[in-house]
Amino acid sequence: MAKFTLYHTDGCHLCELADELLVAAKVNFVAHDIMDDEQLISAYQTSIPVVKKENGETLYWPFDELQLAKFIADN
Repeated sequence: MAKFTLYHTDGCHLCELADELLVAAKVNFVAHDIMDDEQLISAYQTSIPVVKKENGETLYWPFDELQLAKFIADN
């Protein structure tokens, strides 16, 4: 089971960058398109990409590999 979720939408260049950072960091995550859920659209439409931990902690864009590594390590 993935410990992290990447909230994104298709065609979002920043979301693609966040995905690449997660893959490079070898993070076990699931990508969830916010367009599939009205509540997610309402919550994240102006802040994607967003990485969320199982415990609810969130990392909002902009972030880089160092910020992501710290966020992951704090898990």
